[in-house]
Amino acid sequence: MPLTYSDTLDFLYNLERYGIRFGLDVIAALLAKLENPHHRYPTLHIGGTNGKGSCAAMAAAILQAAGYRVGLYTSPHMYDFRERIRVQGEAISEEHVIELTKRIRDVCQGLSPTFFEWTTAMALTAFADCQVDVAVIEVGMGGRLDATNVISPLATLITNIAFDHERFLGNTLSAIAYEKAGIVKPAVPTIVGAMPTEASEVIRRCAAERRSPWYQFGVDFHIQHQDQRRFAYQGLDRTYENLSCALEGRHQALNAACALALLEAGARQGLSITESAIRTGLSRVQWPGRLEVWRTAPLLLVDGAHNPDAAQTLVAYLTRVLVRRPCSRLILVVGMMRDKDHAGFLKLLTPLAHSLILTQAHLPRAATPQELANCLPEDRRHVELYPNPLEALLAAERRANPSDVICVTGSLILIGELGVALRRAAPTVAQS
Repeated sequence: MPLTYSDTLDFLYNLERYGIRFGLDVIAALLAKLENPHHRYPTLHIGGTNGKGSCAAMAAAILQAAGYRVGLYTSPHMYDFRERIRVQGEAISEEHVIELTKRIRDVCQGLSPTFFEWTTAMALTAFADCQVDVAVIEVGMGGRLDATNVISPLATLITNIAFDHERFLGNTLSAIAYEKAGIVKPAVPTIVGAMPTEASEVIRRCAAERRSPWYQFGVDFHIQHQDQRRFAYQGLDRTYENLSCALEGRHQALNAACALALLEAGARQGLSITESAIRTGLSRVQWPGRLEVWRTAPLLLVDGAHNPDAAQTLVAYLTRVLVRRPCSRLILVVGMMRDKDHAGFLKLLTPLAHSLILTQAHLPRAATPQELANCLPEDRRHVELYPNPLEALLAAERRANPSDVICVTGSLILIGELGVALRRAAPTVAQS
């Protein structure tokens, strides 16, 4: 009997039993059995701790506006596995997922790919099937030994370096930067976003060793905020005034600058991108779960921040929101994975909150509400704990006045699960 889409997802998620494996031997061997689909189209490679998904979405949107047929590979997904693999902004079909899974099963004997190795092979093969002109590839974790590092891109972007996944990448910024710098390729231009000198120096040395042209934010390309929504970009070869991005938050101007510098480096390798395509792509880009507004009264905001660096960005945004809404109270709903820096994350966000509600996604690796509460200082431990995310949100809404702000954060997986639960519980009031 042929596999259904549900059967296929069960099979794919069962691959998580193999855990995380760093190294390129298995993915390279698997792709060779699939006749190296990633050699059939040019790519752009994007790594870093935070912002890489937003940069990837912007780059893909601009390329699409420029007339290219574009593949986009990102992780994790929020609602549906297919979101990880997009062509022309649309997730690949269920039938394509089923067919790709069968094709890989037929050739993977003796390799035992992990979940991420398998999905990377699926994405790179899907883009060849769909005859994309160019693919934007987001690193999964780290870079040096990440399964995506089999590609030979036109240009590479490392957005920033901050603490996350220390168990795998190291406990210092230098160690993390070394792993991220593994995507730097000989003679391939490297774009580097804003980051501590300790980290940028590691990447600069790697680029020098590999003779990779190196372009750094604040040195080789710049932004200037012109108002709350608009900014000027001074790039490697071009300058643009009055740009605006559809994604919320002042930090998205920095992400846009990184994406634009990446595309400028790609243009030196043959990509053709007009100013009109840049403005159109930035105005149309969508990236769910990042400062995304689901409702307006009370304001329900969701953001996938999950480490202290991302929490600082979220704090800056929420502070501006609360200044503009002096009568609003902030109600925080937080759920995180067990391997994250709970104390560092909560320490930054909780001072803004009038009320704090802790919850968890339905995953074995999700921290329990009590585990999160144990990381709070004694004077903040009078919080509400709800193991069910939907119940946590409903509790927040009961507390909220129409003028208040509810922010759900800590995990994209939590946000995706909550979005699905909202749709099932009340489709007519689900987020717009």
